[in-house]
Amino acid sequence: MIPGPVDVEEDVLDALAQPLIPHYGPQWMPIYNEVVARLKQLFGTQQSLFLIPGPGTAALDAALGSLMRSGDKVVVASNGFFGRRTMAIARGYGLEVCAVEGPLERPLDPDAIRKRLVAERDAQALVVVHLETSTGVLNPLPEIAAVARELEVPIIVDAVSSLGGVPLPVDQWGIDVCVTVINKCLACPPAVAPISISQRAWDQIDRKGDRSHGWYLDLRVWRDYAVNWASWHPYPTTLPTNNIVAALASLRQIEARGLEAHYQSFVQAAQMVRAGLKRLGFGLFADEACTSPLITAVRGRPDLDIEDLRRYLMAEWQVMVSGGLDELHGKIFRVGHIGRASSAEYGELLLEGIEAYLRLRGLQPGDRV
Repeated sequence: MIPGPVDVEEDVLDALAQPLIPHYGPQWMPIYNEVVARLKQLFGTQQSLFLIPGPGTAALDAALGSLMRSGDKVVVASNGFFGRRTMAIARGYGLEVCAVEGPLERPLDPDAIRKRLVAERDAQALVVVHLETSTGVLNPLPEIAAVARELEVPIIVDAVSSLGGVPLPVDQWGIDVCVTVINKCLACPPAVAPISISQRAWDQIDRKGDRSHGWYLDLRVWRDYAVNWASWHPYPTTLPTNNIVAALASLRQIEARGLEAHYQSFVQAAQMVRAGLKRLGFGLFADEACTSPLITAVRGRPDLDIEDLRRYLMAEWQVMVSGGLDELHGKIFRVGHIGRASSAEYGELLLEGIEAYLRLRGLQPGDRV
């Protein structure tokens, strides 16, 4: 029950275990094209979409390295560990980072972002983490994207933990580059990071001309293969075909269930777990109004050791939850509600395990927050 990777359904694992398929040719291309088409529908985009082998970090690298060149300014809005991590990626490309930082327990402020973009009119992009996985806070992306459109600054969105779990209509909201992974809300084994690119983003990439930011993660290379090798090999590298076959099985499951029902399953799971945690004397790290239904960040009780609780849940109940990152280590734990963790079975087991821990340590369940 961590924020990802997640426990996946048996038929998705069965698809992963099929005999290996070559990553090009007539047997493969219908599978690849169907996955891309289904992902475009999920993204809500008619723009370019590529399947980059690797984690979400690879796709973020591709976005930052392709839209900008060393010395360019980039505004990065951050209210947590992964926002700060994005700054580190940008600095790795020699970019000048202009930070807009907010409190960990609150969503980003679109007005503060507007002020920084106005002050840095030569900024070449705005980068935002939609769901800050370290705290569970869901940032107000429609409002932030509207600011980027108003000021005509391309917006790059880290939707690694959110896309496929909450509505995120990429074209409607005007997202220029959107990055996600298949191993979180899409409940697949990891290894693929889908990325969408708008025409405005392509226009900036082309204006930048040649850069020294590598080859494999240069989005122009991916576009060249998508155009010139379209019929049999529209990507510049070997793809993890079995992982993509597993993604197709999961995407078909989502369609069969219905997207709204898919989203609602996470809402119901979060509500159940949060109600149980409150009964046991725990509180949320952030106000529930800004907390994603996909991840619950839980404040520790003053009378227990969070890391001891986590070890106990893993050893005695085979339930894995995540701890806090950086300054939140030992202060919170994080529960994922995605993949099979969206089921009542998982939520009930977690709550039963926490209650057993409290009794084992001589602590009373109840409102102790």
